[in-house]
Amino acid sequence: MPTSSKIIVNPSLLKPNASGFNPIVVSGIQPSGTLHLGNYFGAIRQHVELHAAVQSYFFIVNYHALTTLNDAKALRDYSVDVALDYLALGFDPSKSHLFLQSDVPQVTELSWIFYTLTPVSQLEKGVSFKDKVAQGLTANAGLFNYPILQAADILVYGGTLVPVGADQKQNVEICRDLAMRFNERFCPDSPVFPIPEPYILEDVAVVPGVDGRKMSKSYNNTIGIFDEGKELKRKVMSIVTDSTALEDPKDPETCNVFSLIRLFASDEKRNEIAAAYRAGGYGYGHAKKELLGLITDHFAEAREKRLELAQNKDYVMDVLREGGRNGRAQAELFMERVRAATGLITTY
Repeated sequence: MPTSSKIIVNPSLLKPNASGFNPIVVSGIQPSGTLHLGNYFGAIRQHVELHAAVQSYFFIVNYHALTTLNDAKALRDYSVDVALDYLALGFDPSKSHLFLQSDVPQVTELSWIFYTLTPVSQLEKGVSFKDKVAQGLTANAGLFNYPILQAADILVYGGTLVPVGADQKQNVEICRDLAMRFNERFCPDSPVFPIPEPYILEDVAVVPGVDGRKMSKSYNNTIGIFDEGKELKRKVMSIVTDSTALEDPKDPETCNVFSLIRLFASDEKRNEIAAAYRAGGYGYGHAKKELLGLITDHFAEAREKRLELAQNKDYVMDVLREGGRNGRAQAELFMERVRAATGLITTY
């Protein structure tokens, strides 16, 4: 599956940092619906390219999904679907760890400790929370406290590098604050947690939906990674464009269709299409057909692999089970130090 830009990580981020923490990549994806192109370019592609390069933990954040999804069957189905998507898109479980957030109870244990260190005023400034409420989501406590659980997700494994979308950058800043606050308060001479760095692929940090807004399930404007046939064509052809006539020159930089084309096309193809836009005589319908072909070709191999995996759900569950076992082991290493630093006694 060729991509329009290769992920290049600063080599210094993949070496032990000044405090002696080994590099660990940590990130999660929420199973609250069918994964779409925004998920792919904003997260999954980074995860797949990074997972074999350094020790990493990738997990399906089903606790986070409960902030917006209250359908048990849907949550179970979406969780397995995310695993299927990752494996089909090239995630190799022999090189990294893929698992369910709910298989690592240390995450919620650590999140409670972080609650006690977080000023309410810091959460009240959360841009992500305000945006989701503005979209019409219920302002429940889980949504409000989302950044704290996300910080626990990252730090319980000792994460140092966090691939996230641009809209999650503030949450990583909260995570960094919590790591520093915990270390300064409980263990200033021997820090438990590293200070993680966000990693955002700037040129595809925000993927437009069919209506021009950020692609999001909340906006109902998504194109699914594995959409195909009539459904894929319907969505691509529904992408909003302006009313510029077919024969007139057009600006590719302001076109929603071209914004998606540039994610899939090679540099040569992208320049060719941009020139056609500017020359005139090239309509948005032409561009949409080009995009349809690019999406179909890009995911063709992964689509076939996913169909095969869907017939072997036992294998998929084995991958998640083994990933969870490794995740719990790593998390417990940190939680033993956390309990000792805070004075929490356990008798089991």
